[in-house]
Amino acid sequence: MKSIQESIEIIAQQGMLPLYFNTDENVSVEVLRALYNAGIRAVEYTNRGSEALVNFKKMVEIKNIEMPEMLLGIGTIKNESQAKDFHNAGADFFISPGFVPEVADFLKSKNSFYAPGCMTPTEIIAAENTGITFIKLFPGNILGPDFMSAIKDVFPSLTFMVTGGVDTTSTSIQNWFSAGVSAVGLGSKLITKKRMEESDYATIENETKKVLDTIQTLRKQS
Repeated sequence: MKSIQESIEIIAQQGMLPLYFNTDENVSVEVLRALYNAGIRAVEYTNRGSEALVNFKKMVEIKNIEMPEMLLGIGTIKNESQAKDFHNAGADFFISPGFVPEVADFLKSKNSFYAPGCMTPTEIIAAENTGITFIKLFPGNILGPDFMSAIKDVFPSLTFMVTGGVDTTSTSIQNWFSAGVSAVGLGSKLITKKRMEESDYATIENETKKVLDTIQTLRKQS
């Protein structure tokens, strides 16, 4: 099990966090393989349906055999009960759309990495005051890079990721990186519904490689 700081460093170094959900267990596993083959070492599976927990357990099982260095986290955790279920299922990290104090307390007691979603300085301060050091700005399409630029000096010890409205283009990613985030969350723009429906795992792998290359290029230029 990676430490909280090691997990943060893996996501920040990767510069992106792919996130997705599919009701089909096999599709969920195959997308995970495609992302791994592209060079991804941290993935967020989204807790979005009744199949999520069953699928996640299978993904953990296969990850442990085939991809032991992969961090497999769970997103859309909204209460302590969900956090407990996925902690028992072997989640490496936990992400919420908002800041949930009961989830923060439970995961702190387990020394597990928790990234809450925040969209106001008040929420970020509340999270920071519980010891959280990694914040998900959400929804990014509403907040915009200017919000990140405006607040980053107020929170020098925090690492930020943005999710929502980030595109796979160099311009979109650069705007957020220039504003001060360390990673971008990429969901439906990368792991599209169409690609999953058509089992087009090769395109998911190739497009993910392109985004990783884009991030490396942008970092060399900065």
